[in-house]
Order: sequence, then C-alpha cells, then structure tokens
Amino acid sequence: MQAKYPTDSMCIMTDLVLPGETNPLNNLFGGELLARMDRAASIAARRHSRRIVVTASVNHVAFNRSIPLGSVVTVEAKVSRTFKTSMEIFIDVWTEDRESGVRAKANEAIYTFVAVDETGRPVEIAPIEPQTELEKQRFEAALRRKQLSLVLAGKMSPHDATELKALFIE
Repeated sequence: MQAKYPTDSMCIMTDLVLPGETNPLNNLFGGELLARMDRAASIAARRHSRRIVVTASVNHVAFNRSIPLGSVVTVEAKVSRTFKTSMEIFIDVWTEDRESGVRAKANEAIYTFVAVDETGRPVEIAPIEPQTELEKQRFEAALRRKQLSLVLAGKMSPHDATELKALFIE
C-alpha cells in the first residue's frame, strides 16, 4: 500500500522557546533544536511506516538563523523518499515573530530513519508518491544523496552511482 502525501508521512510541531532552552545570547540551543527535529522526524517516519523507527543518521543540518527566546518555533518533518527499509525525512524549521506574526524559515535538516520490528531487525516499508513540485524535487534529490552517502562509506562503487554520474555527464 502506498502512502498518500502529505498527512500519512508528515509531522508539524509548534512550541515556544523558553529560558532554560537558550544559550547566553538568549537564542535556542542548537542541541535543543536537533532534539525537536529528531522527535518530529521520528513521528513522520512512524506515521508512514506504522513501525518502530530508529534514527540512522543526521545527513544535513543548516543553522541559518538564530531563534530568540520567546519565539514560536514550528518544525515540519516530511518523508521525502523511502527505500527498502529506510526513509529520508526533510525538516523545515520556521520561526514566528511574536509581534507581527510573520513566519520566516530559520533552519532545515535531513535525517534518515530505519523501520524495524520488535527485535530491532529492519523491515520493508511502503513507497511514497510525491505530489507537489517541491516534494518531487526532494524525492529526486534523495536518491542522489543516498548514492553519495553509499559511495563515501565505501558501500557503492562510484561507477554504479548512476544518479550522481548523471549530474556530471550530458
């Protein structure tokens, strides 16, 4: 069974930045944001797979904007692509100005989760079908990111990384 975008494979979490979560500059600790992103990503992965999920890797994190004390922070996590037992989760982090209500993108990240059974063994998961243009772009890029990761880990020959080669060969 194929999941439908977006509700079967996403999570939106909104919260406030409190004093105990900030650094001496009164901005949200990076580690606190990573934990929030991990929780949202795990919920999105669990919703899609309907299985226990474990974080396999944090592939990319961009701390583009600091998030000040008192800000409203929204973490949006969506499954961008599934593979046999793993799924890539793309995370967008938004802040909302307390006074104006204007939202701005602050950060983004890409996590990989693996679905497992009760004994911790990986299990197969259903594919997703991207609907929007952004979902399609992220879906296509996910395969390139996976191939790059496998090549760098020595688990795939660069010769076999067809999606990566396509970027350089016309």
